[in-house]
Amino acid sequence: MTSINKGKGIAEGSSRSTAVAVAAAADQQNPPPLSRYESQKRRDWNTFGQYLRNQRPPVALYQCNGNHVLDFLRYLDQFGKTKVHLQGCVFFGQPEPPGPCTCPLRQAWGSLDALIGRLRAAYEENGGLPETNPFASGAIRIFLREVRDSQAKARGIPYKKKKKKRNPLKIAHGDSSSFSIQQS
Repeated sequence: MTSINKGKGIAEGSSRSTAVAVAAAADQQNPPPLSRYESQKRRDWNTFGQYLRNQRPPVALYQCNGNHVLDFLRYLDQFGKTKVHLQGCVFFGQPEPPGPCTCPLRQAWGSLDALIGRLRAAYEENGGLPETNPFASGAIRIFLREVRDSQAKARGIPYKKKKKKRNPLKIAHGDSSSFSIQQS
């Protein structure tokens, strides 16, 4: 009788391990849903890839450079929703203009800045090297700074960089260990 029970136990054990293996395989097939940031990053990456494929002639990702990124940002301007007053406009420099005007709608600086951050991360996650990342080029930083400054002038609101808050307890007690790496 005991040999029959042993066999039964082994059979039960193997069916349990099979069930665990099936559950693990199902988890691999159904990964957890992406976060909002990850979903947006994937969508942006796919949009940029489609933009490169639609170029004449098409541009391969490894051939992409800062100029392609700048062209992409300018292309996106046509889908913007932020009114940016031109210098000749009577509402130029007014934060809340009293009436409508014919000035163009553009992408807001903050949207472009966030987009570049997501694309910069996606480039490296998709095998690109940090030193060849076209989204990290100096030309992109200059472009974003110019967009930020021109939109601030057009709205009459100067851009003020947020200052980092310091922990007053650490500074008061002279504990600077969190600010530098100590070598032994």
